[in-house]
Amino acid sequence: MRLRDLREDNDLKQYQIAKLLNIKQNTYSQYENEKREIPIDLLWKLADFYKTSIDYIVGRTNKK
Repeated sequence: MRLRDLREDNDLKQYQIAKLLNIKQNTYSQYENEKREIPIDLLWKLADFYKTSIDYIVGRTNKK
């Protein structure tokens, strides 16, 4: 998954993305480190936020 890359490319911290998603920072960290599966509704929010596709976020395509 490209969660960390997208966040770092946008100069954001985990707590900022967690706040956007209305979740705890440690929960977001688990998503980013693939220790927990991210729900589809949060993937939709992130795709909209980063202006990309869910397929790009999860690595199914290299096309943003």
